[in-house]
Amino acid sequence: MVLQNDTHPLVFILLGIPGLEEVQCWLSIPFCCMYIIAFFGNILMLTIIKSEKSLHEPMFLFFSMLSMTDIVLCSSTLPKLLCIFWFNLQEIVFEACLTQMFIIHSFTAMESGFFLAMAFDRYVAICNPLRHSTILNKNMVLMTGLSVTLRGLLFFMPHPFIVKGLVFCETNVIPHTYCEFMAVMKLTCGDSSISKTYSLTVAVFIGAFDLLCTTMSYTFILRTVFGLSTKQAGRKALSTCTSHIFVILVFYSTSIFTFMTHRFGHNIKPEIHISIANIYLLIPPMLNPIIYGVRTKKIRQRILQVLYRESQAKRSSGS
Repeated sequence: MVLQNDTHPLVFILLGIPGLEEVQCWLSIPFCCMYIIAFFGNILMLTIIKSEKSLHEPMFLFFSMLSMTDIVLCSSTLPKLLCIFWFNLQEIVFEACLTQMFIIHSFTAMESGFFLAMAFDRYVAICNPLRHSTILNKNMVLMTGLSVTLRGLLFFMPHPFIVKGLVFCETNVIPHTYCEFMAVMKLTCGDSSISKTYSLTVAVFIGAFDLLCTTMSYTFILRTVFGLSTKQAGRKALSTCTSHIFVILVFYSTSIFTFMTHRFGHNIKPEIHISIANIYLLIPPMLNPIIYGVRTKKIRQRILQVLYRESQAKRSSGS
């Protein structure tokens, strides 16, 4: 291993998914397809919401923030994963590794925060509809988005500096597809308990707070929905909520599994842990534009309008 300043390696070696080396080329196909859906699906949602003034509402503005977060999050890991799987390009320079680490952790925190913001929007819209426009005005939406973004950036800003200040041991091989904080910390020498404790505390605090508040929001929402006098209104609200809850469950279940495995699941096979760690960063960005977008009536109508105009234009040009 070549060291820079006798402290850290010039490059890290990302192994991919240990134990599945022979099938990584085949695994790249579903990963690539999911990335394409996630990337272009979120781009489409952003384009539609920006172009349609009727969608400039708190829910869709929060969804736009979530879409931008998803694009950055999946793009920070999937291109490198595909390079490993297709071309065996396993090297990643030290600074790029730190950048990737920071993006992954900070934007994951942002995603969690935007889920909470969207849950709160649904809570106000269903439980207190008359005050929805007053509570969630444009300034409030902007301040919420800014707060979620700054929280993710500031809490995880120390991670790269922590790693850069540590001394690494004899290996620079990371048995993973991307630079995850705890995976990199395992390569360091000496006592890193304080650094690990900081990372653990921040992750638990943000995750637990967002999950608790999101759960409370949907609990109140469901209680209100089941108390509605008309069944049609109740079914409409419940349909929207179940879609949101499904995405949130996928996000938190995979993130909690990844988090717990890194710290306590030493007996779990690496291929299982790393596969789920990648799913955790890819499935929610892929599902969000499908569930939040396609299943939302206003967005669905806008997509159909665009497709209809394109088909009419093609017919006119053909005739």
